[in-house]
Amino acid sequence: MTFQELELIEPISKALQEEGYTTPTPIQQQAIPLILKKNDLLGCAQTGTGKTAAFAIPILQILTETPVPRGEKSRIRCLIMTPTRELAIQIGESFSAYGRHTKIRHTVIFGGVGQKPQTDALSRGVDVLVATPGRLLDLINQGFIKLNQLELFVLDEADRMLDMGFVHDVKKVLKLLPKKRQSLFFSATMPPAIVTLADSILSNPSKVEVTPVSSTADTIRQTVFHVNKSDKNALLLHILEDQAIATALVFTRTKHGADKVVKVLRKAGVTSEAIHGNKSQSARQNALKNFKAQTTRVLVATDIAARGIDVDALTHVINYEIPNIPETYVHRIGRTGRAGAKGIALSFCDVEEKTYLRDIHKLISKNIPVERDHPFSR
Repeated sequence: MTFQELELIEPISKALQEEGYTTPTPIQQQAIPLILKKNDLLGCAQTGTGKTAAFAIPILQILTETPVPRGEKSRIRCLIMTPTRELAIQIGESFSAYGRHTKIRHTVIFGGVGQKPQTDALSRGVDVLVATPGRLLDLINQGFIKLNQLELFVLDEADRMLDMGFVHDVKKVLKLLPKKRQSLFFSATMPPAIVTLADSILSNPSKVEVTPVSSTADTIRQTVFHVNKSDKNALLLHILEDQAIATALVFTRTKHGADKVVKVLRKAGVTSEAIHGNKSQSARQNALKNFKAQTTRVLVATDIAARGIDVDALTHVINYEIPNIPETYVHRIGRTGRAGAKGIALSFCDVEEKTYLRDIHKLISKNIPVERDHPFSR
């Protein structure tokens, strides 16, 4: 199937061609026609499956094909709630790319920065609002945002929303939405709490499920290095001696850990930056911009900060620390090997992390191959 077969309007088809999009991913093939039929949708899809385009493209088409009457152009027609600033910005970039030839206006709001540029954009009028929960409720309470005429509502990364403690904020927003609306709900996992939340939002939804969270893409070559905790820095520097590694995304479990790794890398002359919740919004955005431009070779990230990082042609993900939640491993390595490209995922495992590694093996139903030929093997 090609995008041309999805019966998209010319302005969107043109933008997709300019972006180099030809073949929709499985979730896009399934979700776009259902959303265009105005169905509610329950989508189970992990990161890297093309989920953002799966809802952004049909939303742009629906809003373009059903223009608002004169005099109502300042109302918000679509709200997309997402848990992190990085993911909100990525979604905003997608609307900019796919909607560049439409007249649909969007803006992105999130905390951690001054609100005036955001409220100025809202006062000029937007059709699509992409928002994180805290800033959204703040601006609603200040009277800058009204959702009573909303036509479309999207809850993205619902499982992460619950993990980060935003469920009460989501429920507050739901009370402000019109009952008659089209709702789209996306989550990488479907534990009971997520199913309950979905049931409260959706009305007779169509269901789409692709690449369950327990699987890793076949395009990603996975390797584990057994190493003493004290040798992890040296092992990382050893791996980065390979100049064929243009960029690498390195994961740590904590913000402090990310900063320590950056300090070691910089001392060794490796251009690197950290991205985590303690960094200012401008610092995080600059770090991501530099990484995408390959002026920064290594980006060291915590899991929450990394959600929404979408870097074309990222070849290497390195788990400096094994995650204690096995599903997180799948999400981490899903940053590489995207859209059919090949990727490499390297994991450093010390003795205390062996239990975490066993949990990952159980989840993905296979053992990750061990690399024994390295200077710090134990």
